[in-house]
Amino acid sequence: MEKRMQYCLRRRGEHGSADTSFVSGEQASRAAAFHATLPGYVPTPLVKLDGLAKKLGIGALFVKDESARFGLNAFKALGGSWAIANYLREHLQLEGELTFDALKKALEGREPITFITATDGNHGRGVAWTAKVLGQRAVVYMPKGSAQERLENIRAQGAHAAITQFNYDDTVRLAARDAQTNGWVLVQDTAWPGYEYIPTCIVQGYTTLALEIVQQLEQMGEERPTHLFLQAGVGSFSGAVLGFFKEIYGKDHPITCIVEPDKADCNYRSAAADDGRIHFVTGDMDTMMAGLACGEPCTVVWPVLNAYADAFISCDDETSASGMRLLGRPETGDPTVVSGESGAVGAGLAQRIMSGEYEQLRSHLGLDENSRLLLISTEGDTDRENYRTVVFGQESR
Repeated sequence: MEKRMQYCLRRRGEHGSADTSFVSGEQASRAAAFHATLPGYVPTPLVKLDGLAKKLGIGALFVKDESARFGLNAFKALGGSWAIANYLREHLQLEGELTFDALKKALEGREPITFITATDGNHGRGVAWTAKVLGQRAVVYMPKGSAQERLENIRAQGAHAAITQFNYDDTVRLAARDAQTNGWVLVQDTAWPGYEYIPTCIVQGYTTLALEIVQQLEQMGEERPTHLFLQAGVGSFSGAVLGFFKEIYGKDHPITCIVEPDKADCNYRSAAADDGRIHFVTGDMDTMMAGLACGEPCTVVWPVLNAYADAFISCDDETSASGMRLLGRPETGDPTVVSGESGAVGAGLAQRIMSGEYEQLRSHLGLDENSRLLLISTEGDTDRENYRTVVFGQESR
């Protein structure tokens, strides 16, 4: 049974402004040019779901399907690879165009570098993949309760990977300590005072998918989206996409909802408190949305979310499960989108808002028959057994 959602509504302009130049179109183009040189790069699909849009009562629905990204079933390698590339450019004092081939050539004959990170699954897999294709090493720590399949997927990329006895944020602290002790390079997708350069690069790396969306909409002859639902863990992904669209569209950027699991809703709590501070969630964050089970907002992007998001929403796991079923068992004529627990929550949120139960929220957002909603499915079935159970009501065999 679904629990009542909690939400915090914002009015545009009442929370000032924030610097978004670090995710500008120019910065996104630089990251995208590098990504285009990586093995297996192709833009991921942007699909239009006319049947689901009609069912929900909105004008159009677009889903960016990140399950095909580099064969890794999630978008995260965009951030890790761009951060590692920028670290190596400085470490090796490289000049000229930053490409995969240039990095490989510069690394030849050198002792491999060890990159370490903490992850709920997808980010660590992306870091491990990047280290592997560049001939480097990776160490990956995962929080307690992580799915064995996600662990094995990271190990398959050649990384040393282990599940700890800590929650996500304490696992991050463990990785940071071990990086300092062993002289390894920490590649973490959250930030804190004194550790902001690499997280900023990770955020910039995520803008490649947003730039692809703009280009794909133009190719499809479609108008820009009016609404954008973005899921948040620490907020790096959502801040990257929202900041990019603010840079591209200015004051006409899409009306944006930031959605989190109710067991790990640190951005929602920070917005609701509205006291100029960020607020943490501690202890066990027992949510099916493993990729969003983070208790401490990223300091690099929180100002962007605080200034430009139109709503912050905290919802339960059933919202995500509903979204998984909506995308995985599509309406007649719509393509199937295999979207995992952290990828599908936006679709479930759209269904709940348009059901009539949350009229104040729907009215504030202006969601109606003319709305053009953009969702980003950030992962595929990274836990296949749970995906089959949720979507089809059966255990995997």
